[in-house]
Amino acid sequence: MKTSGQSDSKISPSTQQRLNMYALAASAAGLSVLALVQSTEARIIYTPVHHVVGKNGRFNIDLNHDKVADLTLVNTHGCNTDFCMDALSAVPAAGNGVQGMRGFLSIPYASALTGGAVIGPKQPFQGQFMASSDSGQGTIGKWLNVNNRYLGVKFQIKGKTHFGWARLSVHVTGAAFVSATLTGYAYETIPNKPIIAGRTKGSDDVELELGATVTMPTPEPVTLGALATGSPGLSIWRREERAESTP
Repeated sequence: MKTSGQSDSKISPSTQQRLNMYALAASAAGLSVLALVQSTEARIIYTPVHHVVGKNGRFNIDLNHDKVADLTLVNTHGCNTDFCMDALSAVPAAGNGVQGMRGFLSIPYASALTGGAVIGPKQPFQGQFMASSDSGQGTIGKWLNVNNRYLGVKFQIKGKTHFGWARLSVHVTGAAFVSATLTGYAYETIPNKPIIAGRTKGSDDVELELGATVTMPTPEPVTLGALATGSPGLSIWRREERAESTP
């Protein structure tokens, strides 16, 4: 017959495995007790829209809806005695930027990003010019006849940098005609956090850096809370285990 002392020290294999896994996580993190770490939810604010920017048109994009334009789409059309030209640009407000780099003749080309591209502090924000067409020289730009491409944007909210995107399709012909259709825009609410082009929802991911892969079981709040209190919590867990195993 097993004594009560022997029964108290008995732990089922499944419970022992769970305890070992939690102990490994706590040890690798340099903790004396198991700590519960809550992640900070990254929230993306997405605005669906449908607006066409045609000849001599312009449209202000207010990413965070504070009634201040963060970016303006500008379509400029003009003619002289020899030819006509139509040009589309994304003009950021002071202190803001459009993802892209200066190219030939220092033209500040705006990048036509595909879905999934990263928009963040590691990217250059020197862009502005998108596309142009004239009746004499043809077309130029990175936004020539593209569908559902993305402008990467950085802008300021209360002195802090945020990143966002604007989705457009652009139609260009060689007869001095450029038309852009804006179909949505979004931004990341956490300052300096990159955003993925096309993403309309935030993430709530927890990353546990242990130096090794550990598969953590899904804990029950009461049991895990008791474990975090140290040895008294372990005794509670053992009593719960015995209660569950008693017929």
